[in-house]
Amino acid sequence: MVLWLLILLPALAGGILLAVGRKADGAAAPVSVLVAVVLLGLAVAAALLRPAVEAPGLEGIPAGLAVDGLAGAAVVTVTGIFFAVVVFAGADLGPTEARARFFGLMLLFGAAMLTTVTSTGILTLLGSWELMGAISYALIGYWWPDAARVRSATLAFITTRAADLGMYLAAGAALAGSAVAGAAGGPGPAGGAAGLRLDSLAGMPSGWRDAALAGLALAALGKSAQLPFSFWLSHAMVGPSPVSALLHSATMVAAGGYLLLRIEPGMAATGWLGLAVSWVGALTALLLGAVAFAQRDLKQLLAASTCSQIGFIVLAAGAGSVAGGGAQFVVHAAVKSLLFLVAGLWLTALGTKDLLELRGVARGPANGPVLGYRIAGITFTAGALALGGLPPLSIWAAKDEILAGVLQESPALYIVGLAAAAVSAAYAAKALAVVWAKPATSVSGPAKPAASASDANPAAAAGKRQQHPLPTAALLPLPVLATAAVVLGVAGLPALSRWWQDLLGLPETSTPEPWELAVSGVLALAVIGGIYGQQTRRLLRDGTLLGAPSGNRLKTWLGDWLGLEHAASVLVTRPTMALAVSLAQFDDRVLARSVDAAAVLVLKAATGNDRRIEHGISAAVGSLTGAVRQLARSARRPQTGLVHQYYAQAIIALTVLAALFVVLR
Repeated sequence: MVLWLLILLPALAGGILLAVGRKADGAAAPVSVLVAVVLLGLAVAAALLRPAVEAPGLEGIPAGLAVDGLAGAAVVTVTGIFFAVVVFAGADLGPTEARARFFGLMLLFGAAMLTTVTSTGILTLLGSWELMGAISYALIGYWWPDAARVRSATLAFITTRAADLGMYLAAGAALAGSAVAGAAGGPGPAGGAAGLRLDSLAGMPSGWRDAALAGLALAALGKSAQLPFSFWLSHAMVGPSPVSALLHSATMVAAGGYLLLRIEPGMAATGWLGLAVSWVGALTALLLGAVAFAQRDLKQLLAASTCSQIGFIVLAAGAGSVAGGGAQFVVHAAVKSLLFLVAGLWLTALGTKDLLELRGVARGPANGPVLGYRIAGITFTAGALALGGLPPLSIWAAKDEILAGVLQESPALYIVGLAAAAVSAAYAAKALAVVWAKPATSVSGPAKPAASASDANPAAAAGKRQQHPLPTAALLPLPVLATAAVVLGVAGLPALSRWWQDLLGLPETSTPEPWELAVSGVLALAVIGGIYGQQTRRLLRDGTLLGAPSGNRLKTWLGDWLGLEHAASVLVTRPTMALAVSLAQFDDRVLARSVDAAAVLVLKAATGNDRRIEHGISAAVGSLTGAVRQLARSARRPQTGLVHQYYAQAIIALTVLAALFVVLR
């Protein structure tokens, strides 16, 4: 019952809000917050009770949901972040926005993610995976009158959909492999139920097993914006800030990494897929970290850092470090939701995402309410330091848990992962140096629009901005998330890592040695200190950013997200859109015209039939009815009501009968 409520409550609430529409705008935020509170309680209960349920699916293949250790950690994380984001969104969205549509979509999105993390088989997973992708398109393109935002949402949707084809490959291969195993006397009722279970993939015949797991891995890498799919996350930034916070932290983008952790035993059984996935994750963590460092837009920096941080989860799944990957899933959700919410507050208050225009924003306005800005600045600092891997904060411990397992598998992967951790410290320090830097000039004048990020002299524009007070309700989730970003790191320390592994139901695995913790901690501290100081001096000297594109080809390449969008546009987006346009034209010019022509022919045939056949039949029926009517009238004439006439009629009738009798005899 707990698990059904966990899935159905947000789905029903979201569906009702969408059905009612603008009439429910006033109640949308309070209802969503109430649902989020109940969901958090249900998630904790599910993590403790570990329920499992099944419902009828396809013939012989039930749809199953279950909460084990890893799923328990995931549902609590997802519902906790969802609650924080919904509280923030209630204060962040303007009163004129279509709030019922927004919160309805958010609730449906949460239901889809909760179904994803509790799915036990490919059938259920495929349905929730598709629903999550479709709703993400609607959320990213929430401001649909803006054609540019809709184009970005479409690009993100097409890119992830291209990778999602792997999910269908996996389903087909799993069914075929299960049928082969069943024919050979192996497990698999009805040839499919066992084969579609995620925990049964490792036992399938090798060819079908490898195809199924490779398909799932492809879908997961696309959803998690790993190489070569990373660029779509840049376009997802056009959505509202609460969408970015939820999408990047604990839901859609993290879902791919979670799925890889779930199928880790199967990847290990292939002998090759785990290594391939590990290298994809490691290279994404390194290269997209460099992309983040090269960004001038704060939300773009955070988006690229999401690819980089999820890369560590992917690396953990490929290397068999499920405990470290699970820890990274949890702590990254808290850290990244915090950073995106603060960035959203600054965007709403100042109308800009440009880092140079955000110079000194954490200090607050020179003349005005400072407290809200200081709260946002301090909590952003806690999240950024955790993101940079500063000990003893959360991501430092989680990364070292991952790298300890990676070191047992491949020293080369360990070195790449350590370099990626250093790059994480660099982009975190760059952002911190900017938001805490001394403003270039005094604060006054009208607020700048978001488009000012493209102005020629953003440093000068920073002196003209107007910093509006930050809404108190939107500040409420920030200290809670910052506390989680700081204290959750203790769970990854060697003394407590065994507890975490037991909670997830995992066998004992390697934990980081003291020297590993010291190396990563000293490295993060050195990089954060060095980059922070260098960026601060550069701002004071000439008001420029480290790593920002400035004519240098490498910097431009990194700032353009490795040119991945252009490559995908040539290979995927343009062909897909061209095919869609061609099919639409075929529909308009061939199918629609054929239907119109058929309708005209049918109408003409009906008209001819009416004139030539129906008219004659109608005339015959009319004549027959006229004759019957005349007979009826004639039959009424003898009915006079006079007895002597009835006697006369009887005599005539008897006479006729007698005559007939004589003649016929």
